[in-house]
Amino acid sequence: MSTGFKRAAFLVHRWTGVSMCVLMVLWFASGMVMLFAGYPKLTPWERLAGLPALPAQGCCVDPAALPGVQDARKLVLTSVRGAPHYVLTDGRGAVTAFDARTGRREGAVGREGALEAARSFLPGARASYMGTVGEDRWTHSRALDVHRPLHVVEMGDGAATRLYVSSRTGQVMLDAPRAQRLWNFVGAWLHWLYMFRNQPSDPVWTWLVIALSAVGTVSALTGALNGILRWRFSGRYKSGAKTPFRETAMRWHHVLGLAFGALVLAWIFSGLMSMNPLGVFDAAGPEPDAAAYAGGTPGVRRPDLPVARALALLRDAGFDPRELEWRVLDGAPFLLARDGCDRTRIVANDGAGFAVLTRWPGARLLAAARHLMPGAASVPQRVDRYDAYYYARQEQSMYGADERRLPVLRLVYDDAHATWTHLDPYTGEVASSLDRRQRLGRWLFNLLHSWDLPAMLDAGWVREAVLLVLGAGGLLFSGTAVVIGARRLRKRAGAGRAGVTRPGGAAEARSSGTGAG
Repeated sequence: MSTGFKRAAFLVHRWTGVSMCVLMVLWFASGMVMLFAGYPKLTPWERLAGLPALPAQGCCVDPAALPGVQDARKLVLTSVRGAPHYVLTDGRGAVTAFDARTGRREGAVGREGALEAARSFLPGARASYMGTVGEDRWTHSRALDVHRPLHVVEMGDGAATRLYVSSRTGQVMLDAPRAQRLWNFVGAWLHWLYMFRNQPSDPVWTWLVIALSAVGTVSALTGALNGILRWRFSGRYKSGAKTPFRETAMRWHHVLGLAFGALVLAWIFSGLMSMNPLGVFDAAGPEPDAAAYAGGTPGVRRPDLPVARALALLRDAGFDPRELEWRVLDGAPFLLARDGCDRTRIVANDGAGFAVLTRWPGARLLAAARHLMPGAASVPQRVDRYDAYYYARQEQSMYGADERRLPVLRLVYDDAHATWTHLDPYTGEVASSLDRRQRLGRWLFNLLHSWDLPAMLDAGWVREAVLLVLGAGGLLFSGTAVVIGARRLRKRAGAGRAGVTRPGGAAEARSSGTGAG
């Protein structure tokens, strides 16, 4: 390896290390916090647990009478402020709530409506109205866009929960207990550099994180190269050590770099991959056509079944529904019911009349699936256990709100991009779709960053303990870089004040460190 290349690698590592060392400390520390405290989210089971059961009597008017229902993209019977309401999503994505007992369209939700919704969500807790926000540090999700501005209500429960309420429908959209908010200042909010994010889709923030992650990756890669080149694998330096450095911070930076350098490189590189730079993990071709798979919209095709009768069928089957959603599968309308634990039931016409099903038969899903990717053949596989491409995460994970039920039907297509699709028989929906490029992203981001293979996740506290130990090693390594970098900057500043220009060349490289110094 030429002296010029070594010199270049040394200088690149020195100054990228100086520029990134503090951020690397913050990333390691906040990543360790994120093992236990996730970014605020309202999971489906939390949301449903806060809803009353749909009433057996006095509900509800025929949804066919609702204005705009013929063009609805989505129609749900749920509870708003403790009373049954239809929530309709039109073709543009806008949401409107209707009183299900009268069919009356609800207007914009104000202060009193937000307080009523909050008290219904956390009964018995004191509610204090704090105003509205278009977006704040906890509400960056694009799923909230149609509900903005959001009402903020502080609750006097034991967790000091902050609730965000839709100004369009009056639904509680997010809960954020005080402890979770405080931990997030040194967790996800810090880790994701959300102090620089100003809106749900923020290209400035996106490219800032990409650029910083790329610089960190270069620093880790050149540091690993420098560290290997300077370690005496055979023999020793005159000092009797394997490392040439006698100064404490430099020596420990070298040793810790060799011990944890591969881990640091994997984590910073996978963090870069998490941002999907230049769309490298976007689907390479057309995605499965979920609309054709359904074959209709809730507003166009509704089962000829009164709501009261559907609720009665569900209760007769021992199911206590909190929500009903009008859906279509292969052109046939059905109702999807959810209870307070996010368990589901299907109400559909099985040819002999309406019945309650636990899940769709595989043959029915396969019949509908012929519309997903016309022209491509598929091999169906029943997945009974979580694997590398279909698995559930802990609630604190960024994927903790994803519904991942078992068993699931996987379709492996022979299209040009080797697409895989997962169909959830409990809901009939497309649970996920991954082509070859997206499956690669699963390894380069998710695995390297989160250690989330099912076997690792099943290890529970053992996985967390290992990640904490490794994270602490990375933190110590980055901490030595901060010491070295600070010293380097002080020396440079002192030389500048004295008007001294330090000589360059290979001699300086030989006498300097592998780290930020």
